[in-house]
Amino acid sequence: MPDDALVADFQATRIQSVTLCDTLAVEDYGLQREAFASPPKWHLAHTSWFFETFLLRPFLAGYQPHAPLYETLFNSYYNGVGTPFPRHQRGLLSRPTVREVLDYRRQVDAQMLRLLAQADHGSRELIGARCRLGIEHERQHQELFLTDIKYSMAANPLLPTVFPPPPHDGEPAEATAPAWLDFDGGLVEIGHDGPGFAFDNESPRHRCYLPPYRLASRLVTNGEYQDFVDDGGYRNPDLWLADGWDLVRERGWQSPLYWLESEGQPREYSLHGVIPRRPSAPVCHISAYEADAYARWAGARLPTEQEWEFAAAGLAIDARGLDGGCFHPRPAGPGRGLRQLYDSCWQWTRSAYEPYPGFQPPAGAIGEYNGKFMSNQWVLRGGSCASKPAQLRPSYRNFFYPGDRWQFSGLRLARDRPAS
Repeated sequence: MPDDALVADFQATRIQSVTLCDTLAVEDYGLQREAFASPPKWHLAHTSWFFETFLLRPFLAGYQPHAPLYETLFNSYYNGVGTPFPRHQRGLLSRPTVREVLDYRRQVDAQMLRLLAQADHGSRELIGARCRLGIEHERQHQELFLTDIKYSMAANPLLPTVFPPPPHDGEPAEATAPAWLDFDGGLVEIGHDGPGFAFDNESPRHRCYLPPYRLASRLVTNGEYQDFVDDGGYRNPDLWLADGWDLVRERGWQSPLYWLESEGQPREYSLHGVIPRRPSAPVCHISAYEADAYARWAGARLPTEQEWEFAAAGLAIDARGLDGGCFHPRPAGPGRGLRQLYDSCWQWTRSAYEPYPGFQPPAGAIGEYNGKFMSNQWVLRGGSCASKPAQLRPSYRNFFYPGDRWQFSGLRLARDRPAS
């Protein structure tokens, strides 16, 4: 990427993170409902810490850290650069203040622009690649900011509106029946290989064999999932993996996260406040266990990540996501072929998050970004209404624990297909 384009991406990303907070009150910046959901102020600081730790400290001659203790306070999980502050206590960090964190961001930004302007030819390529990783890292945190603030706000009985409601003109009130699209499979190639950025866990590109299969043309809707609820899906242990059934009983799950009933009407909590639960909109905020149970109830299964990627390869990426201002999944519009690949919900697969053949993480602390999490998690594919569109591609691998459901996660059904 040319240097001027990299600088423009850096500046736009840094500005967008702050702009997303425009509707917050100062009291909102410290909200942390659970250990897995970080406060907005921490996201703003941590993404600055990333640039400071992995670019300014090693590459900018004479750089003096903004505040030495920030190295601990805003380290997420990089053990190679010190001992992180306990994750579950991030909400206790009333200091530094919001103003001080924003000042920290401004100083990091100024020094980053200085670094990018003066990098010599010997280090320019490494600095550019590291800066691109920082930009993509911050874009991930923008999505996390949205999911985390939604989760924390939902604990407030006032159920606050975080962003103004978007228009819904032209959206279908009823979902058309999904089509089943056939894929021959065979010996295919999976993984990133070519120009453009990709995270290390998307490589190396490699071959795998796919038996013939079918994918649903769209995501499962609220109305379809309501049928599963009404049929006693949350009361039938035969539909659930053992760990999932344990969570259903332990946590009292009876429906997806954020589903509400108000005055006898189905509603749900969104970042735009409490809204009617539209039957035609994709079901969202479900765990992998719920997705798997629904698929079994529906006489189908979840796709593998390889099936999803092979089907999506070469198709246009049509998503407004983070840039569109509507942080809630919309119903599928008219069209043929695979729809809602990137613009609605991350789609659970039945694939375990594990390294591709030949995967080697980068040396040093930067190698902790992805590799050390390849255990006990499931892969999601696609993108969501909260994703940065420029970040999405067929090979992108998202991953969470199968019991997680605070992310914008839904499902697309798959089935085996007899060989022709």
